[in-house]
Amino acid sequence: MDLLSAAYGATSDDEDAAGPPSSTPVATGSASFAPPPLKRPRWESHQYLPPTHCFPQQPLLNAATPLASPSSGRYVSKRERALLASSQAHVESGSPLPPRMSMEFDCTDGSITYTNLRADILHSLRCQPKPGPSTSFPLKLSVCLKGHTKAINCVDWSPSHGHLLASAGMDHTVHVWNVWDKGNTTARVLKHHTAAVKDVRWSLHRPFLLSGGLDCSVQLVDVVEGKVMKVFKEDQAVEVIKFNPSNPDIFLSGGSKGSLRLWDIRCGLVTKEFHRNLGTILDIDFSADGRQFISSTDTTRSNISENTIIVWDVMRQVPLSNQVYTEAFTCPCVRYHPREASFVAQSNGNYIAIFSARPPFKLNKYMRFEGHGVWGFPVKCNFSLSGRELASGSSDGCVYFYDYKSARLLRKIEAFKEACTDVAYHPVMPNVIASCSWTGEISVFE
Repeated sequence: MDLLSAAYGATSDDEDAAGPPSSTPVATGSASFAPPPLKRPRWESHQYLPPTHCFPQQPLLNAATPLASPSSGRYVSKRERALLASSQAHVESGSPLPPRMSMEFDCTDGSITYTNLRADILHSLRCQPKPGPSTSFPLKLSVCLKGHTKAINCVDWSPSHGHLLASAGMDHTVHVWNVWDKGNTTARVLKHHTAAVKDVRWSLHRPFLLSGGLDCSVQLVDVVEGKVMKVFKEDQAVEVIKFNPSNPDIFLSGGSKGSLRLWDIRCGLVTKEFHRNLGTILDIDFSADGRQFISSTDTTRSNISENTIIVWDVMRQVPLSNQVYTEAFTCPCVRYHPREASFVAQSNGNYIAIFSARPPFKLNKYMRFEGHGVWGFPVKCNFSLSGRELASGSSDGCVYFYDYKSARLLRKIEAFKEACTDVAYHPVMPNVIASCSWTGEISVFE
């Protein structure tokens, strides 16, 4: 009883700060019992503030609201006890809080700002994209970017910084281009990979780059600070990566051993795995709501492709269909339509096939996009912002534009002398498209 009396009779620091002390005298003798305080302080929840970075950091202690000790007389939650123990351990050891993991890498620093852009480009970037179909196609060569020494596997526009373009090359580098800068268009040359880089993707809302390559790693880079923020190690060469459109902290990776893994960049761990005894993953793409994704592999059996294209349910981790494409060709690229329930697959049969995105995911046997060539190159295709046009690279170095509804060839422009491996529509300016080649060149048309 004496211990309980002493515990409940002690005045906490919070009570002292809340108001004047009580005028009721408190006996100090061992035989006297102290009366309970007038009002015990309530536990109040604090508003959660999301971290500025995508990884959990050590919480900062607020000097204005000190942590309560177990002897303060009020309830102390488990979280507060853990924070108190952590802070005391750091004070006793005299060492500061561990810094966020970052690794410097060899890079060429250029300008990533938009202060030196052309006036018309700057005006177009500040305007929101207009709804409806585009009024014209890219016709003239706007910028030619050179810097890679080997083939370029893909290009990707930054959705939050529209003047920046990233490219991944077989020369072990990732280039960041300030495309319309009047001075130096090379903003960054990132050399954080030790082997060929197969894919690169911008974060949806931040100037972060996610890249994967043949060194069996996926790396997240802060382009502004020039630091590798996180390294995700794999047991396979990474062929393709994609962010989940409904959650920018989640990305999917596919590699040479056929493994598909869903990663959380906040904790750096795998949250889901998708197993099907697949061959090398050639490409993946999420549906608009992020609940499904499609994968393309190089697994073939006899004259009928088995598991060449699989539609997956993300939550249940099960294939919804693995008999989508039954022709004896592999597909180096798959893309969901941005607005309609359909998706397309670039086939090594030198055409693009179209499928329904609803069960039973049937192939449209009466329409295909033909005229360009693939011939074993990793040729990719992409939809325009409105979804009315489909652009594709080609083994002859040209960019082909098709009407989505009729599959009719609308226009062909010559971009390179060798194979054009990827095309990417600008996220804001609908009549701007970037393309890359097997010889290491990038051409931007407008």
